[in-house]
Amino acid sequence: MALADDIKAQAAPTLGQRLARAWDSDIAWSFRHSPVAIVAAAMTVVLLTASLCANFIAPQDAFDPAVLNLLDAYTRPGEAGMGSNTVFMLGSDNQGRDLFSAILYGSRVSLFVGFSSVAVSVVMGVGLGLVSGYLGGRTDAFIMRVADIQLSFPAILIALLFFGVARGVIPPAHHEQMAIWVLIVAIGLSNWAQYARTVRGSTMVERNKEYVQASRVMGRSPFFIMLRHVLPNVTGPVLVIATINLALAIIEEATLSFLGVGVPATQPSLGTLIRFGQQYLFSGEWWILLFPALALVLLALSINLLGDWLRDALNPKLR
Repeated sequence: MALADDIKAQAAPTLGQRLARAWDSDIAWSFRHSPVAIVAAAMTVVLLTASLCANFIAPQDAFDPAVLNLLDAYTRPGEAGMGSNTVFMLGSDNQGRDLFSAILYGSRVSLFVGFSSVAVSVVMGVGLGLVSGYLGGRTDAFIMRVADIQLSFPAILIALLFFGVARGVIPPAHHEQMAIWVLIVAIGLSNWAQYARTVRGSTMVERNKEYVQASRVMGRSPFFIMLRHVLPNVTGPVLVIATINLALAIIEEATLSFLGVGVPATQPSLGTLIRFGQQYLFSGEWWILLFPALALVLLALSINLLGDWLRDALNPKLR
């Protein structure tokens, strides 16, 4: 037993060996030799860190009415407000709110909605894709026809439809409390079909391979085979789609909030800040719209570029 344990200990790779293998992998090599991916990853990390640490970085709590001073309203970027003598790096809005702080807190809301909605899409789409591709038959036909019908409509219309139905069902007193969660589910339900179709195609290939046939012979249940054997082999395309859809989900949230059916005004996201700012674009207060819009563009662009690199890195035909 002691000899067997020594052999296992020698065969098991150490943490340093695992890190060395990861560093020498094809994906790591592709990342190191792609300046666009490096810049996009660095920008994404900076924006994520800044939004998550908004409580420590932001000069003020932008959504606390007690710290706002109306005399600081419409302060130009780099100037001090009349009420508090505070220098506003990116200016202030019509309530005297520091735009830099508002962007940090708004980015946190947008990222939370984006990540959560993508998680809803992945869970629903991957689950239905596995069932459709593995079982086939009428189950496959029904799920794919539903996916085809949904893909024939723009995702924003599906999200608006679900959001409207949910607001009709939820009591008016709880609209503001449930707005973010309704928005997450609405965006998630509008994007699941892409994952389902992709996973279905990969599952139909995997289900005919020998390791799946061997599991069937051993008496494994279809649920166990799908989760234990098929799912790990179809996650590559899902990861790529999820990365790209994260940027699309953030833009979709901003679009819904811009239309006034998304995040409530008490918890504004980047889309809500842009909706407020566009009212002052032609009155001279251009910074109220410009800086939240730039933050949204940088956030979506960096994640999108990272997703494009990941798609190319995981494509064996491009190696």
